Amino acid sequence: MTIRDCQTIAIDGTHASGKTTLIHALTATYRRQGVNVAAMGEPARTSPFMEEIVIHGRGTFDLAAEVDVFAAHLQFHLRTARHHQLLIADKTIVNVLAYARMLLDVAPGSLDAAVLDAMEHFCRAWAPTYDLVFFTHDHYDQPTDGFRAKVSGLQDKAATTLRELYDRLGVPILDVPAGLETEQRVDWITRRVADAGLVLAG
Repeated sequence: MTIRDCQTIAIDGTHASGKTTLIHALTATYRRQGVNVAAMGEPARTSPFMEEIVIHGRGTFDLAAEVDVFAAHLQFHLRTARHHQLLIADKTIVNVLAYARMLLDVAPGSLDAAVLDAMEHFCRAWAPTYDLVFFTHDHYDQPTDGFRAKVSGLQDKAATTLRELYDRLGVPILDVPAGLETEQRVDWITRRVADAGLVLAG
């Protein structure tokens, strides 16, 4: 399922697994091939809720912050896809939900629980908009980054939570082999994309 005839490839995984570097490298590669491609950034970095929590230290992760990022992710996806042949997304909305479930202390039967369940149902329905989802496993040293400081020690837990959620939703993912250099990762992914019959040069 495409959005306005735009194919979407998502790069997922935990924080500090090299996603952003890979996304920009893939975007540059496809651009050189004449593909009308765009890279979708990480919506959490533009969320005023997340800025208050992780940069200014005011408050904690809560439902409002997570729903804001969830909605922003959808908006970024739709708006970036409008005039492009290919979109390379930093994560999927499944990732947003996985972190929300991991970070929020939600009481069964509460409003928060109902909203997270609704988000999960939406993730299942929205999943076909991603033509391919690649999952990165490497862990890189994390530079000073206020947006990651509060979750810096949660990589393994986040990876497990995210994989379990993808499995539960029935979303197929392709595991990028660990230990590859960026150029090798790009080559590995572009081969799988071509095998799937996606991305014909513009």
